[in-house]
Amino acid sequence: MGTSWIQVTVYTTEAGIEPVCGRLYQLGITGLEIEDENDFKTFLEENRSAWDYVDEDLMQAKSKETNVKFYVTADAAGRETLHEAERSLKELKDMDSDGAFGSLRFSLSDMDEEDWANNWKQYFKPLSVGEKILILPEWETLSAPTDRTVFVINPGMSFGTGSHHTTRLCLERLEQYVKPGMEVLDLGCGSGILSAVALLLGAKSATAVDIDPNAAKIARENAERNGIKEEQYRVFAGNVLTDEKLQAEIADRQYDLILANIVADVIIALAPTVSPLLAEGGTYITSGIITDREEEVLARYGAEPLSLVNRAQSGDWVALDYQGK
Repeated sequence: MGTSWIQVTVYTTEAGIEPVCGRLYQLGITGLEIEDENDFKTFLEENRSAWDYVDEDLMQAKSKETNVKFYVTADAAGRETLHEAERSLKELKDMDSDGAFGSLRFSLSDMDEEDWANNWKQYFKPLSVGEKILILPEWETLSAPTDRTVFVINPGMSFGTGSHHTTRLCLERLEQYVKPGMEVLDLGCGSGILSAVALLLGAKSATAVDIDPNAAKIARENAERNGIKEEQYRVFAGNVLTDEKLQAEIADRQYDLILANIVADVIIALAPTVSPLLAEGGTYITSGIITDREEEVLARYGAEPLSLVNRAQSGDWVALDYQGK
């Protein structure tokens, strides 16, 4: 019999996504799903000509309140994790004097393993990003030949399908920065989408790291799914901020391109780790930064031997490109 899970939904706002996700990550809760009401409305508006009618369930989803979902096992350990999350987000609610983060209320529903693994697939379709990239879900087929670089993905429950503002910002930057022969480091790799696409665009090798062992496993599987050779792609599970063995593993070389699409708190904490790993003249792309936290990130990285060379924004999310001095 499969594992039983509890699906936990936290209702928030677009401004609340980053602090909610940050607190959940601090508790070791990963595999987050984000439903941004504004993103979904944009999706419907941009694709309205692609169908003659809109399914009733899809229209109901349009009016859904922005939320973050995560999953805990339906046992004592899972319940304890849930209580920790409730306590942490109550603290966040108490700090949010102007209500910018929304209600932060919880709702729970039981879900079996098969539903948990498949309930999101209905909305994940082939996605063109930038001028060169096409993200293709494993269960979909191309309707016509394409000259784009195709990345076949099954993200499982890991972050990184290409649809969120932050992932798209990073993918668009890869088109600009990836050059043949590059060494790439992907911190907080999730599904592995960024580092694997970098390899498909011509990078020589990539190292991917995630705190979630399941994400690291999925990243490896997605690399294999796209014909990436094992010797090109190293994957590690662990906390690069605290795990000295992991720090030593990834410090065996310098990197021409470093990627960090996480949350502002972790990006700030990564500053002293990133600088020594970045080759002279190399590029550091960081995203997952809500606009309200941008100044904090800029201030922290201003103390590092890095030059800010570009800024991009999509919705309330920002990507910053730095160059090593």
